Amino acid sequence: MSQEIIDAVREIEREKGIEEGALVSALEDALLAAYKKTPGASRHATVEMHDDGEFRVFSVELPPDIEERLIDEARERKLEELERLEEETGERQHTLISDDDLDVDWSEIPENDVKREDVTPEGFGRIAAQTAKQVILQRIREEERRMMYDEYIDRVTEVVTGIVQQAGDRNNVLVDLGKVEALLPRSEQVDGERYEQGSRIKAVITEVRSGTKGPQVILSRRDPELIKTLFELEVPEIADGLVDIRGVAREPGYRSKIAVESHAQGVDPVGACVGPRGSRVRMVVSELRGEKIDIIPWNPEPARFVAKALSPARVREVYLDDDAREATVVVPDDQLALAIGKEGMNARLAARLTGWKIDIQSDTEFARAEADAAFGGGDGEGGEDYSGRCAAILTNGKRCPNAALPGSRFCGVPAHQELEGSGSDYVGGPPPEEPELEEAPAEAADASEAEAGEEADAGVADVEVVEAASEEESS
Repeated sequence: MSQEIIDAVREIEREKGIEEGALVSALEDALLAAYKKTPGASRHATVEMHDDGEFRVFSVELPPDIEERLIDEARERKLEELERLEEETGERQHTLISDDDLDVDWSEIPENDVKREDVTPEGFGRIAAQTAKQVILQRIREEERRMMYDEYIDRVTEVVTGIVQQAGDRNNVLVDLGKVEALLPRSEQVDGERYEQGSRIKAVITEVRSGTKGPQVILSRRDPELIKTLFELEVPEIADGLVDIRGVAREPGYRSKIAVESHAQGVDPVGACVGPRGSRVRMVVSELRGEKIDIIPWNPEPARFVAKALSPARVREVYLDDDAREATVVVPDDQLALAIGKEGMNARLAARLTGWKIDIQSDTEFARAEADAAFGGGDGEGGEDYSGRCAAILTNGKRCPNAALPGSRFCGVPAHQELEGSGSDYVGGPPPEEPELEEAPAEAADASEAEAGEEADAGVADVEVVEAASEEESS
């Protein structure tokens, strides 16, 4: 093999971005395998390239004790490799191990103990030239696949745009990403979406697998990261970092909720995402094929955040259990169905977005549950309150929602603590009582009844007179 061929091999390495010396090393391995197939080949040999571009074969002779030890070590490495394959695949390996096929590593053996001899067979240059083309082409393909895999493995969770190549089979949709064909499996497709051949779609790279024909890229249209990236593309405030998307909850193809927060004073996060006349959010909805999107302002207070997350329903009160991360939400009776949503979708999305377990109750249900919980289902008279809530009745007639202090019936509000021992649970004093009517004596009552009867008779007489007068006028 001439020096010109070696220079061409190194030029290919530079053009393809292949590691320097990788093709030459692959050539040496291939030529060594070709040499071992020749009759009378040495058991241990190595192939090296000289400065003139020619490949030479050297036999390696080792002392018997060192050779036996190296063979044992190589056999142990082979057995460990087979055991690892059995654990990964779950299948038992039935591979016969031959000492002639073992890769003996004598690199750490001192040169004084190794005897080398040039055993290059005649016509080995012709064998090297025939092998070079096959090895170079194969190695170039392998390196291109490796570089492509390294490129896409770093782009996992990134949104890419591709062209649908094959959509006849709904179970597998092929998408051309330029350098590689990606797969959109049935489990990552959105119900109701149709993917026409030649149409452009955006999707999230969720996984990259290494295959014999190159890397296999798996896409998803159901991943919440798709909504985040679409808003970043449409909303400059998000791309600049002025507005941040704190959370996304999605029912692909039906409805999504996103929580947004502003980091700049005077920037409305919801208004920025909606855009002028709803243009920005309309573009995102169009890309998602009509999926509805609720934009919620993020709030550090869990109660307010839960209330906003149930939008478009109006929430009246929110009670939180921090230990169990449960929220009891009270809504007006006419808002109960809207807060729950179709098949519970609104409540389910709000729970995912906030991270709180949400129990939605109407005013009527909550009042009945409070009465049952406070007095054990009794009528409230003489019953013992074990709900743990403050017993103070506010001026609007509702009970204080705060928890009572240990050993007390009231919370820590000073006005409520003053009720302790006063005999009244009403803040600001008991409610005004209606004046009682005094009973009239029996005789006065009889007289008034008689006068009332006479007035009634007089009224009847007047009616009769009026009727008589009207008859005379008509006649």
